[in-house]
Amino acid sequence: MFTGIVEELGEITAVEDLGDASRFTVRGPVVTEDAKHGDSIAVNGVCLTVVEFGDGAFTADVMAETLKRSSLGALGPGSRVNLERPMALGGRLGGHLVQGHVDGTGTVLARTPAEHWELVEIALPAELARYVVEKGSITVDGISLTVVEAAADRFTVSLIPTTLALTTLGIKQPGDPVNLEVDVIAKYVERMMSGGAPTEPGGLR
Repeated sequence: MFTGIVEELGEITAVEDLGDASRFTVRGPVVTEDAKHGDSIAVNGVCLTVVEFGDGAFTADVMAETLKRSSLGALGPGSRVNLERPMALGGRLGGHLVQGHVDGTGTVLARTPAEHWELVEIALPAELARYVVEKGSITVDGISLTVVEAAADRFTVSLIPTTLALTTLGIKQPGDPVNLEVDVIAKYVERMMSGGAPTEPGGLR
């Protein structure tokens, strides 16, 4: 479980093609300072398992399903990524409950700068629209954000200078893809209200 509070802006240093999967090497001195084999680290909001680590970097295997349902497949050496370790029980919940199970991808549509903040508009897949509400929470590339406005096919978020400086949203441009994870509580409520009937979407597992 994560909180969507990015700890570090890391970098992809290598991507190895494994046929039906890829192995990523990610530089992240902060998130690897206490890493162990099998630990989870969120990369742009996708929960990955540490396979190897050392010298301020770690490797993780990314399965075909993850590559298909997230924007990780578009990354290569030199790509900057948001990194977060799982929350510790008893710690502060600075953002909201985030699983690292991406529900889909969106696209940055526009950026509107202001004096002390910036408004970013992001395209929203139709199947996720019912989970996104004004003043609710959404995770964009692993960052816990508050929705400013929500429409059927898009939403906006307002970014403070810290978010712009310390995450990939500071460098994303119109047309760039982003990973989206909606509020898991909303999905559970929907499932219970429907009497347990299957609902879409299903996030990465």
